[in-house]
Amino acid sequence: MYFKCSDCELDYLKSKDRRLGAVIDRIGVLRRPVNPDLFSALVYCVVGQQISGRAQQAIMNRLIDGCPEMTPAAISALSADRFRAFGISARKAEYIRGIGETFRSGELDPKRLRRMSDADVVRTLTRLKGIGVWTAEMILLFSLRRPDVLSFGDLGIHRGMRMVYRHRAISREQFERYRRRLSPCGSAASLYFWEVAGGAIPELTDPAAKQK
Repeated sequence: MYFKCSDCELDYLKSKDRRLGAVIDRIGVLRRPVNPDLFSALVYCVVGQQISGRAQQAIMNRLIDGCPEMTPAAISALSADRFRAFGISARKAEYIRGIGETFRSGELDPKRLRRMSDADVVRTLTRLKGIGVWTAEMILLFSLRRPDVLSFGDLGIHRGMRMVYRHRAISREQFERYRRRLSPCGSAASLYFWEVAGGAIPELTDPAAKQK
């Protein structure tokens, strides 16, 4: 399953933002894998905190091999030694178990969460230990497939914006101005900012790199 930028979204973004429109034309249509299973998506996010994407995937592969069902009950049954064997720290294991318990108890109901507004989803998820605003926003985009997610807390998006708009830094005020301009297609815009940040257009450099 994927989050794919629709033609309508891309046409809208190009009509609203000339610079981003040029990026879209250069890169073409983007899509990103999504995980509609809310619990395993949250586990994936917790595992990936403060480590590289490659390390995150390696740990998740070990976890999936050792716990193929990846359900709240199965995860809650894992011992501390098993978590350590997968490469998951004691603190992250505590967070993951806690999230599993909220699912098992019904405190967090995926069906009800899917009916909430973006703001209410963020408020609900950030009540969980180990889940901050950025993680909740990534769940909105890559699990719930919400169309208008542009995260101020994401360093890659900041880098992509600097490169596209040629700013040395993106203030909160500037960010909100761009967010309003690109809404309600902020999620599609996010994919392009990430691509630019990753070097998809080699001649677009990061103005922040010039700072001493």
